Amino acid sequence: MRDSKTLTSADVDKIMQAARAEVQENDWAMSIAIVDQSGLIWRVERTEGAIPASPKIAEAKARTAALMRAPTGAIEGRAADRLVMLGLPDLLLLQGGLPIFAADDCVGAVGVSGGLSPQDEQVARAGIDALA
Repeated sequence: MRDSKTLTSADVDKIMQAARAEVQENDWAMSIAIVDQSGLIWRVERTEGAIPASPKIAEAKARTAALMRAPTGAIEGRAADRLVMLGLPDLLLLQGGLPIFAADDCVGAVGVSGGLSPQDEQVARAGIDALA
């Protein structure tokens, strides 16, 4: 048996606060989702003006990053060569989801939707960097 790290509600607060600040600083309209290591939702927020579909998309990106233990943009790139990956259940292979690691343990992920894919990833990275 081994001990594993997990996100705390304080961690989730820090991540969401920093991600929201990045969205506001750039005057973007986005949704931000944070999930645990199993892809289960911790929190989701939709900023003013974000499209109605964006919370579900953000959650799907976060879940994919957590379950695959990889950035969704990297998975999206691999899918171009392996189209069968597009049919994987409950996964969204679009840039904007980043896993959160504590040492070698994936403890969760952040997914963002509403901007261009690099903007989504920028917001997710800002949230994760708040834990450093």
